[in-house]
Amino acid sequence: MHLSRLFQRSVRMYGERPALVTGRGEPLTYAGLDLRVRALARWLREDRGLIPGDRVVVAMKNQAAYSEALLALWTADLCPVPVNNKLHPREIAYVIENSGSRVCLSSGELLEQLSPVVTALPAVTLIDVQGPAWQAALSSPPLDPGLTGPLSRPDTRRVPDTSDTASAADGAGLAWLFYTSGTTGRPKGVMLTHANLVQMSLNFYADLLTIDDRDVLIHVAPMSHGGGLYGIPYLLRGGLQVVPASGGLDEAELFDLLGHYDKASLFAAPTIVMRMVDFARRHPPAADSSACPGLRCLLTGGAPFYVEDIKAAVRCLGPRIAQVYGQGESPMTITALSAERIGRAVADGDEDLLASVGFPQTTVEIEIVDGGGQAVGTGELGEVTVLSPTVMPGYWENPEASAQTLVGGRLRTGDVGLVDGRGLLHLRDRSKDVIISGGSNIYPREVEEAILRHPAVEECSVIGTPDPEWGEAVTAVVVTRAGHQVEPAALDAVCLESIARFKRPKHYLFRDQLPKNPTGKVLKTKLRDELAGRVAG
Repeated sequence: MHLSRLFQRSVRMYGERPALVTGRGEPLTYAGLDLRVRALARWLREDRGLIPGDRVVVAMKNQAAYSEALLALWTADLCPVPVNNKLHPREIAYVIENSGSRVCLSSGELLEQLSPVVTALPAVTLIDVQGPAWQAALSSPPLDPGLTGPLSRPDTRRVPDTSDTASAADGAGLAWLFYTSGTTGRPKGVMLTHANLVQMSLNFYADLLTIDDRDVLIHVAPMSHGGGLYGIPYLLRGGLQVVPASGGLDEAELFDLLGHYDKASLFAAPTIVMRMVDFARRHPPAADSSACPGLRCLLTGGAPFYVEDIKAAVRCLGPRIAQVYGQGESPMTITALSAERIGRAVADGDEDLLASVGFPQTTVEIEIVDGGGQAVGTGELGEVTVLSPTVMPGYWENPEASAQTLVGGRLRTGDVGLVDGRGLLHLRDRSKDVIISGGSNIYPREVEEAILRHPAVEECSVIGTPDPEWGEAVTAVVVTRAGHQVEPAALDAVCLESIARFKRPKHYLFRDQLPKNPTGKVLKTKLRDELAGRVAG
């Protein structure tokens, strides 16, 4: 089913319910939002000359206009290409060119930075969503509801074959072109269809939260990634989306919103969750869960969430922490742990469950395979592969990468893990992050989990660095808590309490912070590049 048709269903069902608001302002109802969205859709088709299947880059900070833009693009049967607003303008220009986008939507300081690079691109228009043309379009005559969604055969040169109107209506057309972070080369465009995103939403309801028109989603994480994707389940069930006035994470503002709205949830990387915990610790009234009575659930994902951090979050914020593991290629949908299950595991001391990333989501089949692609047994390590209707049909104009990643219909995730006797998936690391020292495989995550047990450690990242004797040496980069210091011997001791001696780090390096991308993932490639010469020296 096409997302625009499902939005029209929500408009009919929840017309006078609040749909979208900035901070604690006056919300737009579903009926009011629908008028604006259909007006923009008409303008994009008729005034801007876009045709079904065209791609449109969305490069802006979190704001209410972001959600309006996504809905307008779907309504006009166009494909959004959301990009992280913290990328360099030249990186965004690459995405515009690679995706063949004809239009880029932006605003504010980023629009000013993009102007010279976009001007140099042939036949690409940069549109300010806060500018007069866009604002005037909001009040133009709206598109007839019967004309929303798939109008004709989409551009099948690059998207999944939708050779008739019925298949387009079933959701085979592109709904989201997501560019990977590109830490090992040029980013690839992950093609996600309307059907992929509807299936993602159904898994959300089945495995994380059952929501209704009283539920609220607060956008603190970038709407270009998981935060924006999770707006879809809320739109389909009549929920309210709240965009903080700051456009991102401001802890004081967030706690205020959690005191103002009921049944409020948010998607947040573990780093954001721990910033909330730290804020609560520094502001004792906020540490009492009654200080944020509206919080229903913190949906975490996007980076490893370590056992000690999960415990600290539950102790501080209550049993309201859920976890999801997915990839852009299977958006937000591989495994999950509900808040109830995590809360019970913390209470029972079930560290095996807390160290996992959960059970396969409802429509997901996981298989662990060896280097030859053969399935391995329970408890054996291998590459995680996924079969699900949420899995992408391929990469944009990159058949070679698609063939390498999609084998027999299964997604090769590149993650190393195992499935235990309970059916829980345990990730060790990305295959490229595995350290081979003296012929033995060492998985950084288990070393990181051990180091994080020391109370003076705030964060750490374990990588392999060149070693003339062992090939690679285990190297831990450690960030200590404010006002604390720790000696390597003390970290060795805490490691030896839970992991084999050969896995403990040979080098400890201390830094004020770890390099991260805008979604909170530690950039291990950057760490390796920075530290290779230093450690060898």
